[in-house]
Amino acid sequence: MDAIVRRRALSRLMVAMLVLLALLVAGTAGYRLLEGMSLVDALYMTVITISTVGFGEINPLGPMGRLFTIGLILAGAALAAFSLSIAVDVAISSDLRSYFEHRRRQAMLANLSAHTIICGYGRMGRHVADELHLQRRPFVVIDPKLEKIERVRQTGYLALQGNGANEADLRTAGIARARSLVATANSDAENVFIVLTARSLRPDMVIVARANYDDSEEKLLRAGATRVIQPYRLSGRRMAAVLERPGVADFLDEVMHAGNLELLIDQVDLCPGAALAGQTLGAANLRSRLGITVLALRVPGGRFNTSPGANTLLEPGLSLIALGTPEQLQALAALARAS
Repeated sequence: MDAIVRRRALSRLMVAMLVLLALLVAGTAGYRLLEGMSLVDALYMTVITISTVGFGEINPLGPMGRLFTIGLILAGAALAAFSLSIAVDVAISSDLRSYFEHRRRQAMLANLSAHTIICGYGRMGRHVADELHLQRRPFVVIDPKLEKIERVRQTGYLALQGNGANEADLRTAGIARARSLVATANSDAENVFIVLTARSLRPDMVIVARANYDDSEEKLLRAGATRVIQPYRLSGRRMAAVLERPGVADFLDEVMHAGNLELLIDQVDLCPGAALAGQTLGAANLRSRLGITVLALRVPGGRFNTSPGANTLLEPGLSLIALGTPEQLQALAALARAS
């Protein structure tokens, strides 16, 4: 992009410079021929005439010399207008706008941190982006198709044309500083390659991948996915839940997807050195202290404790599944971070 804009601007500038040089040569030759001036005097007269400075004639000009001077003045004015049109054209051209827009996106990408990289902007990728936007989480979308990237940018989201399985594109998207990656390409094979590439660059990253088929889940997990989501399986469970327990399903759907409710369900991870670390659940007194309801605890091994008692020890590495308002959950996250 930078090279294209520079080449086009340089070519337009070269045209103006060549026209100026031609006027200088023609004016100098004309004054020498018509008025018999020396080379320096003829060049001087040409420069002050083209520039319209007009300090005065070196020698009185004859009728032909004056007509020639008028022609030079008009040519100089035309050159000035031409140069101005070039400047205006460059200033308002789509190339320049694209250039500055490209530089702005590059700066935004360079400043991204703790963000999510969404690889693939299909139906699922679009919903992931919309949900992250609602949660005010930073993210960038990668997709190989330009028309999809343009659609993403029209919504105001940050996007990058590229391939999620390409190391260079992932580095441009800031994978070294990213918090997580979502592989939502339509093909399971594409998602496997995306996960393999991302995992090789970031062994510690949370990677969530989409799988269309049951037998793809194991492959994605072996490739390095932290979690695998099967949309059709989840949709089936959701439909069955709505049939049997519509009220519960609607409530959970609302609190899990923010909506307009005050209450949210969130996961808060307990860090070593946090204020809550080493306390029992009863001593922490989160219900009275913050208004938080702890629904479950998840130990580092992956097991859930869905009925934690007052004597349950809050150890570093534990995940708290809590219900509360956004402000209450933020206060809990502050207590769970290392001091």
